[in-house]
Amino acid sequence: MDRPVTRGLRPKAMRLLGLAIPLLLFWLLLSGHHDTLLISIGIVCVLLTVWFSARLAIVDGESLPLHLLFRGLRYWPWLLVQIFKSAIGVTRLILSRPLAISPTLVRVTAHQSGPVGITTFANSITLTPGTISAVVLEQRHEILVHALTEEGAKDLAGGEMDRRVAVFEGGS
Repeated sequence: MDRPVTRGLRPKAMRLLGLAIPLLLFWLLLSGHHDTLLISIGIVCVLLTVWFSARLAIVDGESLPLHLLFRGLRYWPWLLVQIFKSAIGVTRLILSRPLAISPTLVRVTAHQSGPVGITTFANSITLTPGTISAVVLEQRHEILVHALTEEGAKDLAGGEMDRRVAVFEGGS
């Protein structure tokens, strides 16, 4: 049977290239010197790192989800705004007298279809000040969340972050 003709780079090569480019840019950013010797050393180090990663087979769609890059450009700014708003809310809470916290544990349903989506959702919860993902129950699609206030728990249970992460992951 004839193999289908594919155009462009294969997915594995795209992932390795997707690893090499940010590594090289990171090297250039951190080095601060842009002479020929340092750039050559950087290229050699990046090529060795990519070669070792390919040999160890650790670069896959889960460890380097390039397919989520452009969807992330819509999700990450929204998440940054939520982190900022939550940080202001927690700061007000801490500075208020008497301290108006009401620690709460809540189970939040995760509507993501895969481990990358559930991990993104749990990490987004933890990045938002005032909430921490305590336990991820991936088989039940639930996350046990500790919130500083009942209002924060209700806001999270409202599902806006869950919906946005599901869209980020590729759902509807």
